[in-house]
Amino acid sequence: MSKKPIELIDRKSGEVVQESVMGCGALRFAYETLLGKCLSGLLFNTSGLSRLMGAYYDSALSKRNIPELAAIPGCAPEEAEFPLEHYKSFNDFFCRRLKEGIRPFDPASEVLSSPADGRISVFEGLKSTDAVPVKGARRSLNDLCCEELGEAEYAVAVIRLAPVDYHRFHFPCDCVQSSLPQKVPGKYHSVNPIALAVCPDVFVENTRQVTLLESEKFGTFRYLEVGAFGVGSIIQYKGPGKHLKQAEKGCFKFGGSTVILIFENDRLKWNADLLQHTADGYETLIRLGETLAIVR
Repeated sequence: MSKKPIELIDRKSGEVVQESVMGCGALRFAYETLLGKCLSGLLFNTSGLSRLMGAYYDSALSKRNIPELAAIPGCAPEEAEFPLEHYKSFNDFFCRRLKEGIRPFDPASEVLSSPADGRISVFEGLKSTDAVPVKGARRSLNDLCCEELGEAEYAVAVIRLAPVDYHRFHFPCDCVQSSLPQKVPGKYHSVNPIALAVCPDVFVENTRQVTLLESEKFGTFRYLEVGAFGVGSIIQYKGPGKHLKQAEKGCFKFGGSTVILIFENDRLKWNADLLQHTADGYETLIRLGETLAIVR
């Protein structure tokens, strides 16, 4: 079984750091051992086990698991809106709000701000028939979005959330939503790199929601939330209407999860550090509100 650590670049320091993975041993068992692979259908192909886990983490019994998560490096419970004892269940803490003003952002309309805390990879010049460039992936952006996107080239950001992260997701710019998200049923694989190495088409195979949004500066874009193993629910706070930059869009309940943004390529320019880190094979550790791109 491989023991290679997951390495990221911390955007603040510019240094390579190792990710603290909650349940790392269980992930490696499920994806890297023969027995785990034999059980994969039971674990990941249906929502049953994830729903059971979600029900437990919504219950008062799960409050005893909060300190374990809070103690993992990167969780930063001191940033939470309330002290740990305030939260009535594990998911209550997992979906916590943060203290006011703790995630600043550039309010300029020409700036695209991160919609979430997480680990980001960014890509330019993808065709609708191309896959998100995970090694071995075959399924296209059309498959991911469940529609034919057209002949334009696309710019894509993949933001992977780990269990230690803040799990609310926000709008990256001022935009208008004309309809409810499209709910796409699917599997419940982990989105951790351990899983992606074995199942590179996870983003297309997993359950997800797709929201079509319109921005004056960034044009029409798609905002996807991808569910994963242990994710009890993808909760949407907003419906059709106008939404301000960095307003809350929704939250994930327990489990690693992913936000994907898809823009037409000629609408924006990703920040150079994010492009370079992605090209070098690293995800970049970012925080909600950090600048991702500017208008071309």
